[in-house]
Amino acid sequence: MKKIAFATAAAMAVLLSAQAEARDLILYDASEKVGNALTAAFTAKYPDIKLQVVSGSTGPIAERAIAEMANPQADVVYLVNNTALEQLKGAGVFEPYKVAGTDIRESFRDSDDFYTRFFATTMCMVVNRDRLAEKGLPMPTTWEDLIKPVYKKEIALPSPMKSGTGGAILTTFVDAFGWPFVENLHENVYQYGDGGSVGAQLAGTGEVAIGLSYDTTCYATKSSGRPVDVVFGRITPNTSEGGGLVAGARHPEEAKLFLDFMASKDAAEVLGKLVGATGVPGYGLVDLDKVSPWEIRRPVDIEAFRREFAARFLNNG
Repeated sequence: MKKIAFATAAAMAVLLSAQAEARDLILYDASEKVGNALTAAFTAKYPDIKLQVVSGSTGPIAERAIAEMANPQADVVYLVNNTALEQLKGAGVFEPYKVAGTDIRESFRDSDDFYTRFFATTMCMVVNRDRLAEKGLPMPTTWEDLIKPVYKKEIALPSPMKSGTGGAILTTFVDAFGWPFVENLHENVYQYGDGGSVGAQLAGTGEVAIGLSYDTTCYATKSSGRPVDVVFGRITPNTSEGGGLVAGARHPEEAKLFLDFMASKDAAEVLGKLVGATGVPGYGLVDLDKVSPWEIRRPVDIEAFRREFAARFLNNG
């Protein structure tokens, strides 16, 4: 597999054009670690297809694909979050393709077949039992418990200003419960952190009783031997990631093979070791049939949400 650095659009276009061959496949992904494992498995299955991979973060990857629509360079854009998938669909980057096979959950398919989601990240609490006992606090069982005054300054979570995890948690709370709930929760927050794992870390060390984080970090904290429990609330904030076939792709047949692979048990077996919940049932840390993933009822403008959050909680002196 040939790895291409995240370079300028012009330089990348020249490089990809020069290297493209009949059995090439050009992928844009927004998660290099996960992507590496998946492309290794795909190459083992289809050794005659030469992969060229461009990795970056979700925003720049989506923007690049949109900018290249008149002359597409990628065959597949994948491992981007659900917000970016809708952005790419709306912009016309994707063309419809229904992945073959029936392994993947129907709910993970776009209703118009412009993209398929391959895995979900679910949000949970890490609760330190020793801290609860020390402070005489009850074990929380729902998100609604977290606004009780008894948890004053005992909660840590990622800031939505810098963390996608924090954004997913708090936009879900606003969608499900409204801003007054977040205002009450804010009264109990000890710290908003920059990264998605900060809540789990602080709860793991006992600096707070409850940390909000994402599934793989929650379970890693527990498996490290810390005196913690992983608790899913009554509803489950979540994000999902997937991909689609680029309209006008130069290698559409190879791209379709890759998307079929991504929706298969072979890919789910790889993903199950890296993510919380796969689109194919039976793999990953989290059984989606045993939690209650929340489906956002109103579209989220994350930048508008961040401005509102900052105005309410960060810019009041």
